Amino acid sequence: MTYQEQLDKDRIPQHVAIIMDGNGRWARQQGKPRTEGHIKGVQVVRKIMENAVELGIKYLTLYTFSTENWNRPESEVTALMGLLFKNIEEEVFTRNQVRFRVIGDIGRLPVEIQKKLNDCMEHTKQYDRSCMVLALSYSSRWEIARTARILAEKAVKGEIAADSIDEKMFSDNLNTSFMPDPELLIRTGGEIRLSNYLLWQSAYTELYFCDTFWPDFNMEELCRAIYTYQQRERRFGLTSDQVSEQKK
Repeated sequence: MTYQEQLDKDRIPQHVAIIMDGNGRWARQQGKPRTEGHIKGVQVVRKIMENAVELGIKYLTLYTFSTENWNRPESEVTALMGLLFKNIEEEVFTRNQVRFRVIGDIGRLPVEIQKKLNDCMEHTKQYDRSCMVLALSYSSRWEIARTARILAEKAVKGEIAADSIDEKMFSDNLNTSFMPDPELLIRTGGEIRLSNYLLWQSAYTELYFCDTFWPDFNMEELCRAIYTYQQRERRFGLTSDQVSEQKK
């Protein structure tokens, strides 16, 4: 029996975040240049988006390019930017009725990519079947520092009182304020860390790490992660007995 067949369709996480790791190592394993791994990785993004829609996942957030990735060799960054520009295809989102969003410091991206991203967000904003979010030039520390500055400026201007700032207000001013926190965060490629990704939002997120390189990730791997998630008890600081009582 496949993992997809074993899933409880009534307990599919509404927001799944993924750290897509292993493109370069996959390419090296294949005896190919790193860019070939990224090309294959883009193909997997399209497929996993369609798989997510099929499973009923409402938000799929993909860690595409971190602020730290700007420190990679210039040739690789240029190749990644070219891939990004080439593969933002509105038709894919339209066909699947998927809304497209971006989080991150996109002002650092090339102007033509910014325009393409903004056009795609504008032209898909009416779709509500699912939402695919790309984290581009993104890091949690950047996002948290940015939010702190926004709230500090509002307090200085007298728009809010400093003592009114709470967790909800902070969350409402994050890049991710338009969507719920992820219930499940998947990292491919064998590394076991969050790499500055959705740190605030993942306070109670279930984490799943697998050895599969991103170019080899597929529907069954996604379902395996969700199946593992469904076997866990999410207590949010409560005891098992309290959780059981709430379910009655």
